[in-house]
Amino acid sequence: MKKVTVSAASAEIKVDKSMVIGGGIHPWFAREQEGKIRASTVIVEKDDVKISITSCDVLALTRDILDDAARKIEVEFGIPLNNILIAATHTHHAPTTVSVHGYKREEEFCKRVKDAILASVERAEENLVKNGEDNMYFWLGIESTIGQNSRLLLSDGTIYWVGPRDDALRPTGPVDPELPVIAFKGKEGNLKALIFNHSTHNIGSRKPFSCSPGFYGLAAQELEGEVGGTVIFLPGAFGSTHNLTLSTDEMIHRLKSAIKEALSLARLMEVQDIISVKQEFDYQIRRFNEEEEDIAVSQYCMKRANNPEAIIEVFRKMRRDLSKFQGEKRRSWLQVMLLGDIVLIGVPGELFTKLGLLIKRLSPFRYTYVVSLANDYIGYIPDDEAFKLGGYQTWTGFHSYVERGTGEYIVEKSIEILSSLRSSVRK
Repeated sequence: MKKVTVSAASAEIKVDKSMVIGGGIHPWFAREQEGKIRASTVIVEKDDVKISITSCDVLALTRDILDDAARKIEVEFGIPLNNILIAATHTHHAPTTVSVHGYKREEEFCKRVKDAILASVERAEENLVKNGEDNMYFWLGIESTIGQNSRLLLSDGTIYWVGPRDDALRPTGPVDPELPVIAFKGKEGNLKALIFNHSTHNIGSRKPFSCSPGFYGLAAQELEGEVGGTVIFLPGAFGSTHNLTLSTDEMIHRLKSAIKEALSLARLMEVQDIISVKQEFDYQIRRFNEEEEDIAVSQYCMKRANNPEAIIEVFRKMRRDLSKFQGEKRRSWLQVMLLGDIVLIGVPGELFTKLGLLIKRLSPFRYTYVVSLANDYIGYIPDDEAFKLGGYQTWTGFHSYVERGTGEYIVEKSIEILSSLRSSVRK
């Protein structure tokens, strides 16, 4: 049996009440904190190949922060840049790490996030035992009740975002209920680390106006006290999926139950290969028609949103700021990480669920899972049909600015990398 060496650790990210919380349209400030805001890392090593996977309890992180962190990890800990994956959990209850909507990122907090990433890697590295005898276990769980396609078609032909939805006709896209659970255990059977992946927006704190890792992060931290080890959440293709009905307590309960069931069923998986490939790709800032954009935002908000004028002005300002970048070409990251028979594919934005499912279906690897918000942030990544239908996730702003077709291009490039990897690994 092919064994691996595994170590995991977390580092808390300190929060000040003076910091703007990211995730809403307007800035707001937390009154209290629940749970910890953390960076958590698992390092896996086999045959002198070492990878690190880090999850941060923040809204999103751009590559200027993450490239610098990855370079420092490479220099200080000897993990190659290509073997480093860093993702955000997309909690809507932590200080903002991106400039979006009506606020700019908190630079001091971003510095603390970067420091915590490095600290979590350092702690995991310190605990790494040479020639360890750890094993990887896997089970594909299911949790189909937390998230739903939130882009509901309304009776007036618009797509639901906020406000009343009693005239909703039907969802406009799929959901992904898969809940892969990867567990690493020591030779004595003790749980050292657990990674889970699921595809719903990480919105929901137990207490209103609190700083929180969100329901996914709260579940992860509670599980550590119940099953041991370091528990890490990696977001799937959640761009079009939200919880619309459940309380935070109920979401945490259902999620923990599903993870613990998967852990109880997890089977030993041989790790023949550990391979990581990271490639840059080009994308373009979309060109847009200001009049058409303003009509779409204004008509929806005036009919359904509270305080519509303020929201409309936020979008107008974002478009003014974006207008000078129309047509600009930029670069971002795609990453494929192979762990035995499991593949993680890192995508740098809020990938729509339809596109994530397409990657899974077209992948030559049976166990393929998307990690959104990995290594960069380029906003929402909708599919072509979503652009036709419109709605908040396609309205132009710093939350949504890639040109139409970017999502399909990411699927195509992902499958190219996966197919090349499939042909190169040992059969």
